[in-house]
Amino acid sequence: MAFWTNGNMMRGAKAVLGAVLTAGVIAMSAPAIAQEVAPEQLALARKYVDLTDRGAVFETTVVEIGIDTMRQIVTQNPEIIDQTNETIGEVIQEYNGRKGELLDQFARVYAIRFTREELTEIVAFYESPTGQKLATANSEVNADIRRVLQVYTNNLRTEFFSKVRASLRTKGVEI
Repeated sequence: MAFWTNGNMMRGAKAVLGAVLTAGVIAMSAPAIAQEVAPEQLALARKYVDLTDRGAVFETTVVEIGIDTMRQIVTQNPEIIDQTNETIGEVIQEYNGRKGELLDQFARVYAIRFTREELTEIVAFYESPTGQKLATANSEVNADIRRVLQVYTNNLRTEFFSKVRASLRTKGVEI
């Protein structure tokens, strides 16, 4: 089984940030998860989650865990790389049917935060062509925004330091 290709590893690596953010959201909303919500509201929230699951959070999280497991085992036992690769692929297959569990938890978070009416509006938007385009483009847009922010931050850091240094010079302080 040629599961551990460079493409799979890169997709898994890109998902790390998403998985970490997702875990943070779940952890921060733990008290909210205990609240009861109407089944209709939960169904609307789940529909929203399904409509916007373009990043395939579950799959990428499982693959990332598989990659980490592979590294841990093979680092200590390089002679069993083929058996480990095959076994990790089998274990990943076992998890394929469990995506719904995580998405149900995501839906509960949304159902608690938004009213039924708000969820109806949100779902209607994401069912529209514009909403579908937004959901599809979100990961690429977020990556572009991160790159723009990085360039801006680097430029600001240099400019800010220069301004502070120039101001200190006018006060007779050399750095």
